[in-house]
Amino acid sequence: QVQLVESGGGVVQAGGSLRLSCAASGRTLSRYDMGWFRQAPGKEREFVAYISWNGGTTYYGNSVKGRFTISRDNAKNTVQLQMNSLKPEDTAVYYCAVRVQGSLVAGRSYDYWGQGTQVTVSS
Repeated sequence: QVQLVESGGGVVQAGGSLRLSCAASGRTLSRYDMGWFRQAPGKEREFVAYISWNGGTTYYGNSVKGRFTISRDNAKNTVQLQMNSLKPEDTAVYYCAVRVQGSLVAGRSYDYWGQGTQVTVSS
C-alpha cells in the first residue's frame, strides 16, 4: 500500500505562487497516474490536475488551466503542483491521490489520498 504526504501549503497574497509536493512511501509511484484535487469549506471536492505515470500526459481543471503546472519526479517518488497567479478562490485544502481506474477527473477514480495541505490566498 502507498502512503502519500502533501506539503508546501501556506498563506500567500493574491498573485503569488506556491509549489506543492506529494511524497510517497511504501510503493513506487512510477507506474501510477496521479492527480491533485482540492476542497474548500462548504464546497465539493474539485479536480485540479492529472499526470500520467510517465509524465507524458497532463490535464487541468478549467479554473486552474494556464496558472498551475503538474509535474513528477519518479526517481524521487514525488509529484509537484506549481501554482502561479493565485487567486482568493484557490483557497482550499489540496490533496494528491493515485488514479486506480476510470475517469481522469472524478474523485472516485482515485485512492490512497494524502492528509492534505492548506492553501490560503489573501486578497
